[in-house]
Amino acid sequence: MSRFFAHFLTLLPLLLSLLVGAAPGVVQAQSGQAAGAAVRAAGLPASMDYRLGPGDSIGVLVFQNPDLSLDARVSESGVISFPLIGAVQLGGLTLPEAEKKIADGLRAGGYVRQPQVNIVLRQVRGNQVAVLGQVNRPGRFPLETFNTRVSDMLAAAGGITPTGDDLLVVTGTRGGQAFRKVIDIPALFAAQQSQDDITLAAGDTLFVNKAPVFYIYGEAQKPGPYRVERGMTVMQALAAGGGPTPRGSQNRLVLHRKDIHGQVVETKPQLVDLMRPDDVIFVRESFF
Repeated sequence: MSRFFAHFLTLLPLLLSLLVGAAPGVVQAQSGQAAGAAVRAAGLPASMDYRLGPGDSIGVLVFQNPDLSLDARVSESGVISFPLIGAVQLGGLTLPEAEKKIADGLRAGGYVRQPQVNIVLRQVRGNQVAVLGQVNRPGRFPLETFNTRVSDMLAAAGGITPTGDDLLVVTGTRGGQAFRKVIDIPALFAAQQSQDDITLAAGDTLFVNKAPVFYIYGEAQKPGPYRVERGMTVMQALAAGGGPTPRGSQNRLVLHRKDIHGQVVETKPQLVDLMRPDDVIFVRESFF
């Protein structure tokens, strides 16, 4: 949408209200709705829900005072510089709240008797969430609505890579306190509405670690590292490695596993035993 069209949509209700003699309060409410329509038409967050953050670009329009209208960028501290008023703290405010704050400043300073201020969101850069680790498109993504959830952000990041873990860690702040939550990714999509599909907040970080692996070597068809699947048994781990070679035997396996003290212990596993991360299976030669 062009700047001219955005200005036109914003000012149209004001012009109509002057023709029909609408009250100032009605004028401001209607212009706020027009601003919201312009924002939605541009594919940006809903003006009533979105809270301004550092890096956001906005257009401030003051009716019948074109010298006071400007385009501005919200600074890292959440401030813009506005004519006559000076520094105005807008970070964390919704667009209607920011409009009121600027209007109150103009009125209190005696610059405009009945200021009618509208703010149009030009570009979203604030209120971002970082998605890191084993995802297809790691990076920072804007919170485009007030109720963006974990599943939405995973989709924006292209989903989990084949080497990604089944667990996702969300860190951030809630109510001024450090926040950390571990989320089971398969369970997130298994139910129609998972309680773990929490609403994200600005500054959150989503991290997906590498999936745990085990190792198989010796007389195995395809030795190397493999992902530890949930409930995987020794037999399934052996199958993942292609099974024993003609010289190997599934009855002569050796399992190397760390104990609680970090020491590697060598045992003879049963085929139904469960695998653990960092287990090492050695397939020995058969006797015959």
